[in-house]
Amino acid sequence: MFVFNYEDIHNSMLYSGQKGVQCFLVVVALLCVPWMLLFKPLVLRHQYLRRKHLGTVNFGGIRVGNGPTEEDAEIIQHDQLSTHSEDAEEFDFGDTMVHQAIHTIEYCLGCISNTASYLRLWALSLAHAQLSEVLWTMVIHMGLKVKSLAGSLALFFIFIAFATLTVAILLIMEGLSAFLHALRLHWVEFQNKFYSGTGFKFLPFSFEHILEGKLDE
Repeated sequence: MFVFNYEDIHNSMLYSGQKGVQCFLVVVALLCVPWMLLFKPLVLRHQYLRRKHLGTVNFGGIRVGNGPTEEDAEIIQHDQLSTHSEDAEEFDFGDTMVHQAIHTIEYCLGCISNTASYLRLWALSLAHAQLSEVLWTMVIHMGLKVKSLAGSLALFFIFIAFATLTVAILLIMEGLSAFLHALRLHWVEFQNKFYSGTGFKFLPFSFEHILEGKLDE
C-alpha cells in the first residue's frame, strides 16, 4: 500500500475504490500508535483516581458502644472502617507511561520486523526463479547449441548434471530453506503476538499420579 503507484496506468486495481480503502487502512494503522500509547495509562489513572475518591469520601459515622453507658460510645468514621484505599498500592502515572511506551515501541518495531520477515519468503521465491533460469541457460543450453550426434550424446550427460543440480539445489536446499524460514516465522513472529509461556505445567493424564496424589501437589 505504501509503494503502490496509483498514477501508473499499468497498475490495474483489484476492485473499485481500492485507493480509498488502502489510504483509510494506513491512517487507521497510524492512529493506532497513539491509541496504544495513551489509552491504557489514562484509563488506569482514571480508575485509580475514582477508587481514591470513593475511598476518602466520608459517608457518616457508625455509633459503636464500647462502654456501659451511651456516653462512652465512640463514633467510628467511615474512612476509618474502609482503610483499603490507604493500604492500596500507589499509582505512578509516569512509570505507567514509560512502561506503555516501551511496549508500544516494541510492538511497532515488531510489526516492521514481521513484515520484513514475511517479505523474505517472497525474496526466496525470486531467488528460486533466478536459479532455475541460471541452470536452464548455463547448463541445458550448452547441449542444445551443438546440433550433431556428439551434441545429442553430450546433451544426455548434461541433462544428468542438470537433473542432479535441480534436485540438489532447487528441491532440497531451497525447500529446506523455505521450510526453516516458515518454521521460524511461525515460532517467532506469529507466536509473539499472543504466546507468553506463563501458564500451568503440562501434566499428562495418569491414574497412577491420581492415586499417588501427585496431581494435588
